[in-house]
Amino acid sequence: MFVIKRLGVLCAAAALALAPAGAAAAVEAPAAPPIAAQPSQQDTQFLQTIHQVNLAEVAMGNLAQQNAGNQQVKDAGARFSADHTELDKQVQQVASNLNVSLPNQPTAEQQATMTQLQGLTGNEFDSAWVTAELNGHMQAMQAVDTEIAQGSDPQVVQLAQTAQPVIQAHIDLLVSLAQGLGIAVPSITPSPGGTATPAPGATTTTPAPGGTPTTPSPGRTSETPGPGGTETLTPEPEVS
Repeated sequence: MFVIKRLGVLCAAAALALAPAGAAAAVEAPAAPPIAAQPSQQDTQFLQTIHQVNLAEVAMGNLAQQNAGNQQVKDAGARFSADHTELDKQVQQVASNLNVSLPNQPTAEQQATMTQLQGLTGNEFDSAWVTAELNGHMQAMQAVDTEIAQGSDPQVVQLAQTAQPVIQAHIDLLVSLAQGLGIAVPSITPSPGGTATPAPGATTTTPAPGGTPTTPSPGRTSETPGPGGTETLTPEPEVS
């Protein structure tokens, strides 16, 4: 009897000794990792768009160094290639963080532009390259401004804010090159914050109510907004 009782006491003590360890193990078990929020369609589209811009700009910059006749155009190409290479490193890192798949080549339109430029050299190349770069960078700035205004993921919005001054500096350089080469500059260029500002030396139109620019044709009536925004036609004075 004494032996049985002793065994019972030992078993109870062993059970008590093991209980805290089991309880602690249960408490310290790692919790399931939280499910990461998926980036919005806007954030995803911006990452893919700016990545393709970077791919195109690196290639366009290299092409300028090979085919340009003007040294300033060659220098701009080298700068653009370097800047967009660095910018794309950040794009790829953010995309990786958010599990966003990126395209592996520029858009069909960007590739078509590069194909056209590959057959040009000298002054002819310089004019076509600057014009194409102005259009491309202005479209890139529109994408950047849209992301800053409508993006939801902090990483992607921060990326757009980082890209904004880089792209704006490229636009400023391209405008200067265009003026030096006698190339027509688009009348509106984007500025930081998404506000459109006239390019130097360009003409602007005055928007009518509702935001649509109107310019009366010669010999026709001009449109004057009436009360409540309704447009009324006012005959222009005839020239005798």
